[in-house]
Amino acid sequence: MSKPPMILIAGPYRSGTDDDPALMAANLAALEAAAWPLFAAGHVPMIGEWVALPVLASAGATGVTDPLAEQVMYPTAQRLLQHCDGVLRLPGASTGADQDVAIARERGIPVWFDLADVPGCGPEPQHG
Repeated sequence: MSKPPMILIAGPYRSGTDDDPALMAANLAALEAAAWPLFAAGHVPMIGEWVALPVLASAGATGVTDPLAEQVMYPTAQRLLQHCDGVLRLPGASTGADQDVAIARERGIPVWFDLADVPGCGPEPQHG
C-alpha cells in the first residue's frame, strides 16, 4: 500500500495584515479551506502554521512578531517540504509561500496553483 501524498498548502498568512490577529486568522482560514478537498481526495493536507505556531508558543515566543519567529516560521516550511509530495500555492502575495514554491521546484516537487489541478481534486469525469 502506498502512502497518501502530503500536500503543503502555501499562501498568505502574515502578508498584508500589519500583524492584525483577526486578519492573520482570516488568512489561516483561507488556507484551511483547501484542507478538506485535499483530504477527501486521499491526500494529507499540511499547512506550515499548523506546526510553526505551536512550536513558537512552546518556545515562549509572544507571537509572530517575536524575534524567535524568524527562526521558526520559514524554517518550519523548509523542513516540511522535505516530507511533502506537492505544494498547492493559493493566491495572494506571500514571500514565504513564494519561497515554498521555489524550494519545491528545486527539489522537483509538483506545484499546483489551483485546487482543481491537484490529482483527485478536479472535476469528476463525465459518465454517459
